[in-house]
Amino acid sequence: MEQIMEYEFTLKFKVEPEKTSEDDIHVRLGEAGCTDALVGLGLPGYVGLEFIREAGSAEEAILRALADVKKALPGATLVEAGPDFVGLTDVADLLGMSRQNMRKLFISHAASFPPPVHGGASMVWHLAQVLEFLKTRAYEFTPSVLEVATASMQVNIAKERTLLDARLDERLRRQLAA
Repeated sequence: MEQIMEYEFTLKFKVEPEKTSEDDIHVRLGEAGCTDALVGLGLPGYVGLEFIREAGSAEEAILRALADVKKALPGATLVEAGPDFVGLTDVADLLGMSRQNMRKLFISHAASFPPPVHGGASMVWHLAQVLEFLKTRAYEFTPSVLEVATASMQVNIAKERTLLDARLDERLRRQLAA
């Protein structure tokens, strides 16, 4: 029998601000079953939702939440599922260690540490990949955190793959039409 657990995650969307009022967004999300989310409307045209959703798996929780939001806000475009993209400070906070200790761990294991998604002065990683690395070094954290991070990463990668496929299809159509 599948065990039902609570999963915490965020979903961020771009919406058309001129078509939807803040009150309308709240009502529509509630009617679509997103009563387990805290709704944030900080930037015009963006909606952030912090979910605590019960499900049999993190993937199921996130996919159901995505479907509910799409039902409530059909024109919304997913920006990001999280937790996924993190810096070393984010990982240190999650594990209850100092940023300096996390940086030391990164530097001392540079050859085997997961590669960043974005390099430069501010490096960003997929949280799931960093947690997998830390797990092999006996660092402890709640297993559901890794499960949610993995599902969030998969959603973000699928979103980017879909965007890339659409761009490639458009480029191919233009070449064939020329």
